[in-house]
Amino acid sequence: MHNLADFLQKYHHWFVFIMLEIISMMLLFQFNGYQGSVWFTSANIVSGKVYEASSAVNQFFSLTKVNERLTQRNVYLEKQVALLNERLLDATQDTSITERTLQAALHGSRIIPAKVISNSIDKADNFITLDKGTADGVRPDMGVVCGTGVVGIVYQATANYSVVIPVLSSHSKISCSIEGRGYFGYLHWEGGSSRYAYVDDIPRHAHFRLYDKVVTSGYSSVFPKGVMVGKILHVYNSPDGLSYRLMVELSTDFGNLRNVCVIDDKSLRERINILRAAEDSIKMKKDKL
Repeated sequence: MHNLADFLQKYHHWFVFIMLEIISMMLLFQFNGYQGSVWFTSANIVSGKVYEASSAVNQFFSLTKVNERLTQRNVYLEKQVALLNERLLDATQDTSITERTLQAALHGSRIIPAKVISNSIDKADNFITLDKGTADGVRPDMGVVCGTGVVGIVYQATANYSVVIPVLSSHSKISCSIEGRGYFGYLHWEGGSSRYAYVDDIPRHAHFRLYDKVVTSGYSSVFPKGVMVGKILHVYNSPDGLSYRLMVELSTDFGNLRNVCVIDDKSLRERINILRAAEDSIKMKKDKL
């Protein structure tokens, strides 16, 4: 306390000077119109710059949530476009059919947004790790998509994390079809560039064109119908000459994958369960024999 008193006594003239300066400034700006307007304008400019910087910082830190919402919205929009195209091809005059079909397709589906925390594209068997697990509803055999197309299938899941087998893996095999044509085959990756994969087993009598879109067929128990896969770049004959092989440019940029969505579809889960039950039943019968 004694030191504080000594300090105030030693520098009291500075405190008096600062106080008088503040009082004089207040009197100057309060009772003089020109000086007051200059102060008001300058204060507004400074506060505006501060609010602008604060807004920019807030927007930057909110981009993650914005990307998650956009990714989730893109998944729904892709399904909508696929269903609308299908109904347009049927040339129906009943405008209520599209709405009913869309509601039926989305009924029971839940989209779980997730972030990619590790990814590889240069191995024969690549894996993707997500920041969501069983605690968030993620389970093995669920499909994973992003805003531009198919990503892969959940392989394993713990409480807080999950591992995905992407399209860029030798173990990946996804049922696909040529949009608007109905012909289907199986998508697989043979290494090399992460931009290209192949669809095998397209029948020789199939009619299609280069740059036609390739989408999920809906025949698998993982992905719903109509999720974007890519577009046809080249057509080859199969080794046995009985079918076509399509070179597809993938719509998903695996080298820049950040936000994805896991598809939780009750009807797809039911199909998985019944397929497994059938496989177990056949296995039991073989064991008895």
